[in-house]
Amino acid sequence: MTHPLLAIVTGSDSGMGAATAKLLASEGYDVGLTVHHDMDGVLDTVSEIEKRGQRCFVERFDAASPTAGDIVDSLATKLGGLGVLVNVAGTGQSDSVLDVSYDSWRQVIATDLDGPFLVAQRAAQVMVDAGQGGRIVNVTSVHEHVPRVGSAAYCAAKAGLGALTKVMALELGQHGITVNSVAPGEIATEMTGQAEESAYSIKRPGNPIGRPGHVNEVASVIGFLCSPRASYVTGASYIVDGGLMLMAAHGHDQESEDWRTL
Repeated sequence: MTHPLLAIVTGSDSGMGAATAKLLASEGYDVGLTVHHDMDGVLDTVSEIEKRGQRCFVERFDAASPTAGDIVDSLATKLGGLGVLVNVAGTGQSDSVLDVSYDSWRQVIATDLDGPFLVAQRAAQVMVDAGQGGRIVNVTSVHEHVPRVGSAAYCAAKAGLGALTKVMALELGQHGITVNSVAPGEIATEMTGQAEESAYSIKRPGNPIGRPGHVNEVASVIGFLCSPRASYVTGASYIVDGGLMLMAAHGHDQESEDWRTL
């Protein structure tokens, strides 16, 4: 079953979302983009997609809104259908369990779990109605799998999105729709306070690869999962973290690379 080369990528005004939208355009997709506040960023993405000869459309989007799923109807109508959804838009939080306010908790859960659910649910409905299959990729985090001090709401939301991904994979496989998650580690983006080009120069002694990831390294995995090459992959979580999760026994915050030797 071949899905149409029509994609929606949320959070495509910068970072991993923008990189994913550009990669999909390079592979022949027309792309629906969403922007929260960075209009300059999304206009750059638009320019790059149009240089690749593909159509694109932009809508403002608030992942925390209870009507977040409406973005799918709007963009799918403009695109003329939908074959791929990539849920990238998200936020972070840094408070201890003892100190986090309910409002802060709800904002993160709404942005990182409720919004992606509503968007994925509506995208799945559009794909099922069209009867041509499709691909859904939810961008989570290594914290889909491992906890982090000070990130209770974020970890809870990403773990929840990872479990939701698996349930959707079970339910939607009969319709030719695969559903997977991509779980990045530290990636050089605005959200982590790093310029994209610094990914190859920043040193991370406690990471086996020794540096943060570049947005294109995440986008390439997403692109694979959207492609015919991944037609038998569903319910999986692809960890893109330079080996960070392998460091549990050593501690990821190493100040030297002594751990590499016996």
